[in-house]
Amino acid sequence: MTRAQQTISIALLVSSLYLSLYLELVPLPALVQTAIVPVLPFWALVSFGAWVLFRLGWGMLTFRDTPEAYKELMEEIKIAQADLRAKGVSVD
Repeated sequence: MTRAQQTISIALLVSSLYLSLYLELVPLPALVQTAIVPVLPFWALVSFGAWVLFRLGWGMLTFRDTPEAYKELMEEIKIAQADLRAKGVSVD
């Protein structure tokens, strides 16, 4: 199973579970059905966004912990600056 097929399968599973809750095919207490189930997609979206921001922040914090990647990136920046200077662009 490829990564795309796996992602589509999980998305279909989650959406069918949510749809069964939203259409009240699964019996839930009235408070849960009216107050929680309608906002589950928004909660999932916000949670996913928070997780992505955390991963991005963690990657930025630990970037210097990978010396090879840091040196490679710094070298690419120097090459790009030299190329721009050769074309007459002020980089400083």
